[in-house]
Amino acid sequence: MATIKDVAKHAGLSMATVSKYLNGIKVQERNKISIDTAIAELGYSVNELDRGLRTGQSNIIGVVIPELSGIFTTTILSYTDDILFERGYSLIVGDCRSKIEREARSLQVLLSRQVDGIINMPSDMNGKHLLPAIDKNIPVVLIERMISSLEGKVNAVLVDNVTASMQATQLLIDAGHIDIGIILGPQHIISFQQRFQGYKQAFEKNNIELKPELIRFSGRSNIQSGYLKTIELINECKPTALFVTNHYMTLGVTMALGDMRMSIPQDISLVAYDDLPASRVIKPKLTLVAQPLEEIAHSIADIILAAIENKRENKSPEAVVKLLKAEIQIGDSV
Repeated sequence: MATIKDVAKHAGLSMATVSKYLNGIKVQERNKISIDTAIAELGYSVNELDRGLRTGQSNIIGVVIPELSGIFTTTILSYTDDILFERGYSLIVGDCRSKIEREARSLQVLLSRQVDGIINMPSDMNGKHLLPAIDKNIPVVLIERMISSLEGKVNAVLVDNVTASMQATQLLIDAGHIDIGIILGPQHIISFQQRFQGYKQAFEKNNIELKPELIRFSGRSNIQSGYLKTIELINECKPTALFVTNHYMTLGVTMALGDMRMSIPQDISLVAYDDLPASRVIKPKLTLVAQPLEEIAHSIADIILAAIENKRENKSPEAVVKLLKAEIQIGDSV
């Protein structure tokens, strides 16, 4: 097994320089490259937990998300991981299965690993699960969902769901639709509340009566929910258009329409959230609300790194909330 002495020899540097680098102290860029190369070629393993206990920094960032199967979140995290890896950080990702108790437990496990920061797409909108991290002054960045009780205490990267949903609904209204059904995820999740708000604002702006029977919240934002809510809406309300506010529910919607032998857009128009690979194979090409996934990832990385650096320099923490814009991509489904 390679030792720190072997790494120093292979890199052509002193053990003191290698030790500094392994303990989180900045070294010259050329020395950093030489040490990283030596570590990779020799297979040297650093005990990050021990190093974190010694230095107060682990170069590990903990992540807790509702579902590892969620391609929207994992796509963002894949981009984020690439950025953070280049800065010397690793991610530990926990999947809480959208269960509040499991989310709190996952956060506790990450804190026991001496993580330098937390990235979280919260399932528990109460925010209690994050209080131990806040109490320890561990920087927190929320993805997509702000927790109102923690405003000013946590960072967040959000998308302007209200405006995007209003624009999407307006597009359907401009095409002549009045009976526009909307399919949403869990009602307690703020991003779905905001998408519903934008939908309502479009109706109000156009002085169109909002029919409660066209509004469907679901307990889960998955394929099955999209499928079942579509069947309900078509059978009970006969909408001429649908606005679907989640990628996986969109897949369920298109499956249901196919099973009901309804064509898009001849029988029903469709606008949906998220420009992801699975959406692109649906025919006809869907009109989509495209969230800026790479920009979200870069913003997460920039904010968490700046917060960690501020903490190390004993600067007063200042919560940063970045609001990004989504884009309507016109397809052939309206």
